[in-house]
Amino acid sequence: MGVIVLGACAVWALITATAHDGRPEGVLLAVLAVAAGYASGRILGALLPVAAPCAGALAGLGLALTAAHTTPGPQLTTPLGHGGATAALLALSTGAACCAAWAARSPAQRLALRLLAVGIVVSAAVLGSTTGCAAGAGVLLCSLAADRMRRRALGLGGLALAAALVTGATWAVAENVLPDGLTASLEGQLTEHRVLLWRDALHLAGHHPALGVGPGRYGELSPTVAQSLPPDGKPHSAPWQQAAEQGLVGVALLAVVFCWVLYSLWRSPRSTTIALTAGAALTALAVIASLGNALSFTTVTAGAGLLAGLATARPLADEDLESVLDTGDQTPRNRLEP
Repeated sequence: MGVIVLGACAVWALITATAHDGRPEGVLLAVLAVAAGYASGRILGALLPVAAPCAGALAGLGLALTAAHTTPGPQLTTPLGHGGATAALLALSTGAACCAAWAARSPAQRLALRLLAVGIVVSAAVLGSTTGCAAGAGVLLCSLAADRMRRRALGLGGLALAAALVTGATWAVAENVLPDGLTASLEGQLTEHRVLLWRDALHLAGHHPALGVGPGRYGELSPTVAQSLPPDGKPHSAPWQQAAEQGLVGVALLAVVFCWVLYSLWRSPRSTTIALTAGAALTALAVIASLGNALSFTTVTAGAGLLAGLATARPLADEDLESVLDTGDQTPRNRLEP
């Protein structure tokens, strides 16, 4: 299913690029990063169910700390540019650390890994990424609450609803359908510039609903981007960038990718706590991507695929245990008979 979904994203990007002389390289690179990260996560998660997510958490934290363009100011609702990527990396790192904690069997290891997750949240505050701090804290709280959740489908459904509500709220702000006071309050936090970028994207999507204007061409056609200093050619919202550049089908494919990830977590052989923790981190990424351009960074898309792969891998140790229980053979596999 994953191959079909990601393949459809790549093929549709090529179709829309051909129709409007677009540049699909960015989309193809993102698809490749997700696929490579997911495959790596499935392999590493099977071999090293605790060490692999721990190493991923440390790697994500290191990337966030060494980011050359980390925005210094607080960014609770304005994760533009590299600030959004930093927040996304911190949220994914927190999720990976929590997944490693739930996979560990020793109480000392679990405590150390939870302290690592707390340290990542504190690091986000030190970096000045309020978005990353809030997202990481939310992931940490969801991970702790997941221990009391017995039906993962209910939890994953709630996460999908949260992502849908945030996306719907961005559309409502851009279309100015909310009450005036609420719209003014949200625009003040999101900045007028961001809202204008969203409106340009929806305007382009309305005139080209089928194929969009082509991948990579939003910056050429957006009046707000033309007046920006310096322009980056992005609408700073993954759903509305898809709508403007790849039409309604592009938005649907983006939603299908997210739903496929949640479905994979629902079918995952890992524990419910690990599945819901990874789902919370990936939902935090979806929220950040709805408000910024985090998915434009390869490290973020690869990290998302890696976390999804780690949370859906079947550890080889579990397979060995199941084979012993099925056959009744209590002899260790690595011990020779006398």
